[in-house]
Amino acid sequence: MCGIMGYVGPREAAPVLLDGLRRLEYRGYDSAGIAVANGAISVRKAEGKIDRLGALLEAAPLAGTAGIGHTRWATHGEPNDVNAHPHSDPSGEFVVVHNGIIENFSRLRDELGAEGHDFASDTDSEILAHLVSRHYDGDLVAAVRLAVARAEGAYALVVMTSHEPGRIVAVRRISPLVVGLGDGETFLASDIPAVLHHTRDFLVVEDGELVVVTADGAVIETIEGEAVERDVLRVEWDAERAEKGGYDHFMLKEIYEQPAVVTETVAGRLDAEGSVWLEDVRFDDAFAAELDRIWVAACGTAYHAGLVGREIFQRILRIPTSVEYAHEMRYGDPIITGSSLTVAISQSGETADTLAAARLAAGRGSRLLALTNVVGSTLSREAADVLYTRAGPEVSVASTKAYLAMLVGQYLLALRIGRARHAVDAELAKRIGHGLHVLPGQVESVLGNEAQVAAAAESLVDADDIYFIGRGLDYAVAMEGSLKLKEISYLHSEAMPAGELKHGTLALVTRGTPVVVVITQGAVYDKTLSAVQEVKARGGRVIAVAYEDDDEILRHADTVLGIPRADDLLGPVCAVVPLQLLAYHVAKLRGHDIDQPRNLAKSVTVE
Repeated sequence: MCGIMGYVGPREAAPVLLDGLRRLEYRGYDSAGIAVANGAISVRKAEGKIDRLGALLEAAPLAGTAGIGHTRWATHGEPNDVNAHPHSDPSGEFVVVHNGIIENFSRLRDELGAEGHDFASDTDSEILAHLVSRHYDGDLVAAVRLAVARAEGAYALVVMTSHEPGRIVAVRRISPLVVGLGDGETFLASDIPAVLHHTRDFLVVEDGELVVVTADGAVIETIEGEAVERDVLRVEWDAERAEKGGYDHFMLKEIYEQPAVVTETVAGRLDAEGSVWLEDVRFDDAFAAELDRIWVAACGTAYHAGLVGREIFQRILRIPTSVEYAHEMRYGDPIITGSSLTVAISQSGETADTLAAARLAAGRGSRLLALTNVVGSTLSREAADVLYTRAGPEVSVASTKAYLAMLVGQYLLALRIGRARHAVDAELAKRIGHGLHVLPGQVESVLGNEAQVAAAAESLVDADDIYFIGRGLDYAVAMEGSLKLKEISYLHSEAMPAGELKHGTLALVTRGTPVVVVITQGAVYDKTLSAVQEVKARGGRVIAVAYEDDDEILRHADTVLGIPRADDLLGPVCAVVPLQLLAYHVAKLRGHDIDQPRNLAKSVTVE
């Protein structure tokens, strides 16, 4: 959701905080600010991009070696300078930054207002500064404990006061926090990449914990005050992976990283015979053999990955599989039993609705498996089994490489379960295994046709409505292609099974209406082709994603974006890549902010 930074050490804090906030821009934000302690606490904050905050700091620098910073994505109160973080109490002696939502803020605001408190902003976050100030009696930790005892919701809170210089206190309830350990300096952040260029040694703050940060390090306790021992996490990421690497946008860079991502996801887990070893998937063969249902809980792009997973699990394993939007599943009273597996998919491992659905499933006896990109994330720590996608840091809000890694992870999981259930024989395992091993080269081949995709994008720039169709696995890909386009181009787009066209939507297809069809599945090829012919009969313009050796589709589509021939089961991996590029180039032609589309955030950590 939002980005948090903190620093205590020998250096001037303001440049450190500003740099860290820039590295958190991928999380999405509408305003930014920092507070620095130097006797008194001074605050600079501004609506808009971090460059505006940087200009304020150049005009009026802040001196001091301890500070906190924040990038905000609005939930309470419109984006403006006043509602930007940090927030202070009326005295200016206490300052907070906050991620998440205080669900009972209206009641607290009324209570504090009755006591004479005046509020400068419309945010729920400012309430926390007032609460800490009200409870302060010489001990910031005690005041923070009393404040958060009153606050209901999911959040990360960071507090600093002029009364205790060189000390920052932070609390985690759901929203992520990490501590970076340096030499005589300590960092606090909502995400590891923010400070990875300073240190590779981290402490992960868990839910329900409080951390006190000083230049000498950090002390973690539970919110109730019990001591916590936490091992240092050594991160071996290459910091260069979080830079654009010469590409115009992070999204394009991450699209081009996909061959390497597929390689990384498969590496060391799959041999030439299709045998799989998944290092953190710990269920035994007996569990796999008795498994009678799979649940998939996810949102957005991860949900679309789950749609592919459902097809794979049902076709290969013959296990009934339900894919649920996590925000619907958590309130839908699903009939979950102990003989089921719940696969919770989240790039960040911090998606609030997915965590809630995962906890619901686990609470009803289902075994929980996390499919996630982030080591040490909440989802990965709560699950019985974890399958890390190894996609590396993904900066663009619109997910690409993480999605592809989610697909590959589900193929590996299907092989792992299938061999244990004897649902996958040696021939099928070898076939899928070979297909996964050659996928990086095939994705590379698709990327080599970017110019063709860019040309196709020119025909969509001014479209009013765009429709995506496909059947089976192709429908799942069409869903993701449509989402990518609407996320970053802001064009109206919707996806549906090809057979649904004639049940209503065909009435909207007129001369020139663009329809993107994904057509790779042999079992339903003729049926999908019939839908293409229905579109053409009404003057629609068809862009097809099809195997490059498919001569039939050339007779019907206006444009064909070819992909290498693959096993139909693996078709979704290559088929989505042209659609990612198509969305990218349409958005670029329309002049949009591709990496940070409006109204969206990278990790949605509130309901």
